Amino acid sequence: PTRCHMPATFRTIWSDPTLRMLFLLTLLFGTFTCSIGPYQSLVGVRHYGLADTAYAALLMAALAVSIAVSVGIGILTDQRPSRRRMALLAVASLLLGGLGVWLIDSATAFVAVHLILIPIAGTLFGQIFAVTRLHIAHRPEADRNAIVSVLRAAMGIPWVFILPIWSLVLTADARLILIYPVLALLGLAMLFIILRTWPPDDRAPWTEVKSGLGFRASIREMTARPVMVRVMLIGALHAGGATAGVILGLVFAQAGRGADQLGLFFSVFVAFEVLAMLAAGAFLAQLSRLTLLVIGTALYALFLLLLPVLVHSPWVWSLTIFVGVGGALIYLPALGYLQDLLGKRAGAGASLIALQRLSSDGLSAAIFAFGAWAAGYWLVAVLGAVVTLAAVAITVWLDRTRPLTA
Repeated sequence: PTRCHMPATFRTIWSDPTLRMLFLLTLLFGTFTCSIGPYQSLVGVRHYGLADTAYAALLMAALAVSIAVSVGIGILTDQRPSRRRMALLAVASLLLGGLGVWLIDSATAFVAVHLILIPIAGTLFGQIFAVTRLHIAHRPEADRNAIVSVLRAAMGIPWVFILPIWSLVLTADARLILIYPVLALLGLAMLFIILRTWPPDDRAPWTEVKSGLGFRASIREMTARPVMVRVMLIGALHAGGATAGVILGLVFAQAGRGADQLGLFFSVFVAFEVLAMLAAGAFLAQLSRLTLLVIGTALYALFLLLLPVLVHSPWVWSLTIFVGVGGALIYLPALGYLQDLLGKRAGAGASLIALQRLSSDGLSAAIFAFGAWAAGYWLVAVLGAVVTLAAVAITVWLDRTRPLTA
């Protein structure tokens, strides 16, 4: 297939009203994730005084809520047109969650928001890529890969430009609460975009592929052994990233590095991730998804193993290359891999993205709880690396007979 060059892909996205809307929503969703992701553990553990074990329990409970909501939304949107309403539910939850923590400012509000409203808000990610898959289904494979690459890279752009601002603003733990009114504003902005530009479900410019399955049949299809094993393995591949998200801020704080340095570290490594993500769209035309996953996992594991060793040294900044490029070569191929497991069922395919978190977030929470209890954050990092390497090895073995481009 003819390779789709990035400038042409940007023009394609911007000239198409639906793709332009999805691009803008992805930018704002990326701003949401970069505003809360690096600092969530600091807010819970340092600002509100949650114990490590209590925070790990919150992660597990929020994961269960996220999966239940995502699976329900995926099945519902494959049964009947309701994508616009589900997107509105997600952004309204973000708006209410940001206001809740900011106005109440208590550990109880933090737990409630991160247990219920933030997981619901997170379902917007799957919905964006489900609609993208439907809307570009008629395009050549190379064009589809390039468009998805640009949209996935758009998730990382705010991490490059917004995080340095947070690093300047968040100079003390007490100011971490400022994140939450910003989350509310992001929810409001996305609410405005969806109300103004998301087409009504009965007049959408894409072809809906209804599942024709009831709820139980849909669940059975999604939890079939060949599908579920691969979903759990892809989730385990992501456990390294989930583990890093939990401990990076804590490791930096333990080493005497403040929130400003944490924000700068995220910003630099995501700049590498965005560049690698854009290149990965072209790599997919030449290399198999599994090959990219192996390379990405090896780089990410190396980052985790070296983080506790180098965190006190200026050499820690060199790890931004490993985590940035490694993350890109995991996230983009894994997204297509999961969506393809259920063929044309865009909603169910998006639900698999949430289901893989059962493995990734569940493993990372267990790794964090055990490692922090047994030896400290360095053991958490080592265990995260071991799990991701084992997962990619098993995935390659299971799919060893697949075509090289699969």
